[in-house]
Amino acid sequence: MRSEKFQDLENSGVQGDELRNKIVDELNATDARREEAAGAVKEAKPAKAEEEEGGIIEWVKGAAIAVVIAVAILQFIKPTIVQQRSMEPNFETNDYLFISKQSYKLFHGEPKLGDVIVFSTEMKTAEGDNKLLIKRVIGVPGDEISIYGGKVYLNGEELDDSYTKEQTTTGDIDRLVVPSDTVFCLGDNRRISVDSRDDSVGLISYDDILGKVIFRLLPLNKIGLIDNPYDGD
Repeated sequence: MRSEKFQDLENSGVQGDELRNKIVDELNATDARREEAAGAVKEAKPAKAEEEEGGIIEWVKGAAIAVVIAVAILQFIKPTIVQQRSMEPNFETNDYLFISKQSYKLFHGEPKLGDVIVFSTEMKTAEGDNKLLIKRVIGVPGDEISIYGGKVYLNGEELDDSYTKEQTTTGDIDRLVVPSDTVFCLGDNRRISVDSRDDSVGLISYDDILGKVIFRLLPLNKIGLIDNPYDGD
């Protein structure tokens, strides 16, 4: 069957060699158009590939920057989850906290009355690691601590315990002077807390302090900075 184009050429009155020449010219023109279209496709494919490759490179760069930032932040901040009841009612089990690892190192600060700290002990976990505890600083170097009649006395003055779970402190300590580079700590839930009153914990060396608790992320209804009940005293 003749193509429509060929029929148009014959119907126009073109005969013989002239017809053949017209057909050849038309075929050549068709081939040229096909080659031109194929070239355009070939050019478009590399351009698209380059665009996709550029997108991947940018994504990798962004991910690398995010990792670097995360590592840098973790040099200063350590997340931790409360797994004890010894700091109730101010800190509950599964509270998600952030600890400032450099509060007492990079900035040359020292623990003070009311700070909440996390520290390492000689007690062991089920996995054999040193157990970490979260407690509140009650005495710093040079302070004299006494406990009797359910109350804590700092340098001869009764401490406010209204923030604690039962507003009473068990145990008896007579005029313990806190040595240099150590702190005396208690839990807010004094009745069940294992802290500086117990020989298994005792006074906490500065070297064993991981950092100061500065922020609570979870639960969301308690999100925010950590208050010190003794600030302003």
